[in-house]
Amino acid sequence: MHLTHIEHIGIAVRNLDEAIPFWEERLGLKCYAVEEVKDQKVRTAFFKIGQSKIELLESTDPEGPIGKFVEKKGEGIHHMAFAGTGLQGNLDELAGKGVQLIDKAPRKGAEGLNIAFLHPKATGGVLLELCEDPGK
Repeated sequence: MHLTHIEHIGIAVRNLDEAIPFWEERLGLKCYAVEEVKDQKVRTAFFKIGQSKIELLESTDPEGPIGKFVEKKGEGIHHMAFAGTGLQGNLDELAGKGVQLIDKAPRKGAEGLNIAFLHPKATGGVLLELCEDPGK
């Protein structure tokens, strides 16, 4: 495994337009990107803090993963993401160690990153995302 840092913490919100002002006006962070990831049925807003980011996630479909999360658990931390290299190799290594994967192969995520999720049943209840910048 080669992980380099916490890439971001994903926070599920009901409405980006209502959530962004807290992060900007109260905490002084700047939203530098809002993006829709259609295949994940989500709109995202990103804030940089040090080397890491906060990703706000708003569902574009109540039946999407964020819509279901907010309906069941309310707004709050949805996942933690780690940056690293060799994503497919990392997934193969984890699978070889018996870790339950949601994604057996990388897929495209926000900001052009390749991503894959580990099942919370294998991680002590935390949804973990592994990210890799294909340009690096």
